[in-house]
Order: sequence, then structure tokens, then C-alpha cells
Amino acid sequence: MIKKYIIPTLFCLFTTIVTFSQSDNSLEIRKADRLIGSGGFQRLLGNAEMRHQNSLIYCDSAHFYEKENMAKLYGNVRIIDQDDPVSTKSRYAEYDGNTKIAKLRTNVVFKNESTTLYTEFLDYNRETGIANYFNDGKVVDSTNVLTSKNGVYETAIEKITFTDDVILVNPDYTLKTNFLIYFTIPKTAETVGLTNIVSAEGNKLNAQKGSFYDTENKLFRFYEGDVETETSWVYADNLFYDENQLYYEGRGDVAVYNKERKTEIFGDEGKYWEDRKYSKVYGKALVKKYFEQDTMYMIADTLISQDSEEATERFLQAFYNVRMIKSELAGRADSLSYIYSDSTIHLYKDPVIWNDKTQISADSIRFLIANEEIERVFLNRKAFSVSRDTLGNFNQLKGRNMVGYLAESQIQRLDVTGNGESLYFDLLNDSTLRGINKSLCANIIMYFQDGNVRKINYLVKPEGQFTPNHLIKEDQKSLEGLRWRESEKPNMEIIKAWRDPINRRENQENLFDIPEIEIPLPTDEEIQKLIEERLNYDRTINPPNTESQ
Repeated sequence: MIKKYIIPTLFCLFTTIVTFSQSDNSLEIRKADRLIGSGGFQRLLGNAEMRHQNSLIYCDSAHFYEKENMAKLYGNVRIIDQDDPVSTKSRYAEYDGNTKIAKLRTNVVFKNESTTLYTEFLDYNRETGIANYFNDGKVVDSTNVLTSKNGVYETAIEKITFTDDVILVNPDYTLKTNFLIYFTIPKTAETVGLTNIVSAEGNKLNAQKGSFYDTENKLFRFYEGDVETETSWVYADNLFYDENQLYYEGRGDVAVYNKERKTEIFGDEGKYWEDRKYSKVYGKALVKKYFEQDTMYMIADTLISQDSEEATERFLQAFYNVRMIKSELAGRADSLSYIYSDSTIHLYKDPVIWNDKTQISADSIRFLIANEEIERVFLNRKAFSVSRDTLGNFNQLKGRNMVGYLAESQIQRLDVTGNGESLYFDLLNDSTLRGINKSLCANIIMYFQDGNVRKINYLVKPEGQFTPNHLIKEDQKSLEGLRWRESEKPNMEIIKAWRDPINRRENQENLFDIPEIEIPLPTDEEIQKLIEERLNYDRTINPPNTESQ
């Protein structure tokens, strides 16, 4: 009868002990070569092993404070969780069973699956899965190596926050910043504030207000960022870069600079294909073509630029309401094309050019640039030239085609071929009108000096008529097609009102410029010691003269 009740009672007691052990928060000693002490304090000497819930703790020796439920661990410390992938190693540690906080010191190795953290000072909360390191740490995974002075590793969400002197290194890039969030599973890095990156090829990627970097797929996003290569420089308030596709996309205050062509394009939005050297910028677009002596400015709704090793494939296109300025020359048209191979600029659809006092127009206009100056202007079909004299009269020249010759940005001569007509106001001493000369001639040459008509040559059987001043009628003062369009002439105020970009390449801070080694300043005691040593040396070399005078 007694045995009948003993077996169920023992079974219930065993079940109670197991249940209590599983919920118990106490540290327990499993083994050691020697065990010394009692009354709540014990020393474990040699191959010490302890247990806390699902974690096994190993070390060379330990001090166990049973009442406080805490242990100090010495030499070859290892903490291994049987259910959690996190394991730690260190030379010394303090483990609190109540808070589940392990304070690891000296040669700390914190491993979470394929991610390993190395540091000298680490506090790890096993309850929250959060590890804090300070006084320098290094994280290594299969792709990247990250270092910083301080860091927080949230193992539950695979997130590490690095602060102060952060450096990320992989085979392709080296990144520096002062605040970086790294997700270990997708291997992405997000930074806040100034961020500087240098590629293995020497390209520079910078962000003033933070960035996003997908280290495996090589995708970048920069805020107030720029990318500089050997041949180009690209900026945008929000700049996206896909290294695999060699593709840039920018929004907000975009700038693309071609170093070889000395051409810079600005706009609200832009796209750039690095391998093709092809860019498209739109939204109040501006081009600045830098010459040695001056700069050509051009504005339009949209700009397209193509560079290439093949000379015939290099061009710059602008369209819709194009306006341009270079030195004393100004122009406008619906669209424009700049062909680099032969240094020509083509203007299409109602183009007009102003040079000092002269206005020229045609169905299409082409410039030839030589030695960084506009050398000739070709006007095709319905060519028309108008220039104002000192009295405000309009001297006019028209024909089928026309060629203008310039020197030092001033028109010197206009040659008309086919159906030439001229109307010239004859002045005495540039102040008195004597009459009007009107002529018809197949080919005409008009010469200019200081912006004024100097003389006209008629080459093939001209038909002319002179009308004295007192007989001039109003309808005799213009040729058919005359339109004086000075109100449309662009100037620098119009250019700047359209877009006035900031030079963002000057005075930019870069963390790579900061020396890696800091030289400490001498203390006051060290300075005083150096002064005394110098004085003693001077006395030895130049002893005082004690002879009487």
C-alpha cells in the first residue's frame, strides 16, 4: 500500500524541481578543478564552468557571489548560448544573473552568426540582445569591415549603430563618417551628416547630409552629394548612383561637369550614364562652357550632352527657348546644337544673334569657333542683318545666305550671296542725315568698324537708288522683313535670374583630409623642462664673461 503512493509523489516532486529550475534566474556552478570558499562567496580555480539558464559560461577561474547572483570571470572567458547564435570571448568579464548583463573586457570577441565584433570594452544585455562597445571596436562580416570609437549592436534586428570616427572598408570602397547605421543581413549602411567615400579606382563620393549605401548591390544615395571621377563631377541635392549600371540620377540643383570638355550643366533634375558619357538635364537648365578668356552661358528647358572617344559623336543639344551669351555676343533660338568635332554651334527655328549694335537673323544660324573665339557666323536662308547708327537709324542687309566674320568678338564683315539687298543711311560726321542708299545686288559685302557700318561693296551689277533726306518717306526706311528685336536680347541678369548656381566644389570638408595620427600638445611641465634644457645648453656654449673690465 505504501509503494502505491510513493511513486506518484516522487513523480510530482521531480516535475516541480524541473519546472523551478527552468524558471530559475540563478547562476550555478557546474564544475571546476578546485572550489574554495563558503558563506556566499566561492572561488573556482581551473577549467571553471558555470550555467545561467540556457547559457554556458567557461573561464580559467571565477569569483562567484551567490547572494548577489553575480560572477567575476578571469582568463579565456567564453559565454555560449545554446539557443541563441550569439557567443562571446574575452580575457575578463562580469556576469550578473539578475540583469543578464555581461561586462566583457580585454580582447573581446562578440560573434553573431557571420558577423564578428572585436573590442576591448563591451556591455552585453542578453535580455534585450543589445551590446554596447566603447573605446574603439571593429565589426567584420563577409563583405565589410567597420570600425568606430563607439557602437551599439542590436542583435534581434541585426542593426549596428556606429558613432565617432566611423570607417567602413570593403574591396571596392572606403567610407568615413561620424554616424552610421549598418544592417548586417542586407549589408546596407545609412549615414547621417558628412560622409566621404573613396573607391578602389580613386573616385570620390561625398555627402554633406548623409547617405545610403547597399554594399552588396553597390547602390548609393547621397543627400547634398557629389561623385567625382577622372573625367567628370556630378552633384545633386538627392543623388542616386548605381555602380553596376554606371548610372546617376539627381534631383534638386543638379550639376554635371565634364573635365575634358570644360563644360558644366545645371538643372532641377538630371540623368547621367557614365559608360556612354551621356547626360540629360532639365528644369531651368544652364550650360557654362569655360574658355581660357571667358565663359559661354546658355539656358534652355532641357540640355543633352554626349561625349565619346569618337569625335563625330560628341555634341551638346539644347531645346525650347534657348538663350546664350559669350563676351559681346548674345543670341536666342528655339533649339541649339553644339558639335565638338568641328567646333560649330547650330541655332534652329527663329534664331537671332546680337553683336554690339548689330542684329542678325535667318532660318538657321551656324557659328564656327576657333581658338576659343567665334570666328565666323553662317546664316542660311532669309538672312537679315540690322545695325543702328549714331542717330538710331537701322542700316539693313538681307539676302539668301550670309557669312559674318568676327575678330575679338566683334563683327568685322558680312558677305551676302544671292538676292542681296541693302539699305544704308548716309550720315555726315555721324550726326547729319544726308539721305538713304538702297541697292539690289546678287553679292554684297558690308564692312564694320566699332559696331558701325564703314563701307559697302557691291560685286555683281548693282542697282542703286539714293533718296535725299527731305524726300524720304516712312515706308522707304526699311526692307521687307525688318524686325528689331533688342527687347528679346538676353543678358547676364536674365541668365542669373534663370539659374545662379553655387560653386560647390570649393572649400568642402573631407574626413580623408584629417590626419590619422594625432600629435598631442606638450604639457606646461614639458614646455618648462624644454626651456630649462635650452638655457642650460646656451650657458654651456656661451659661458658668462667674469673678467673685470
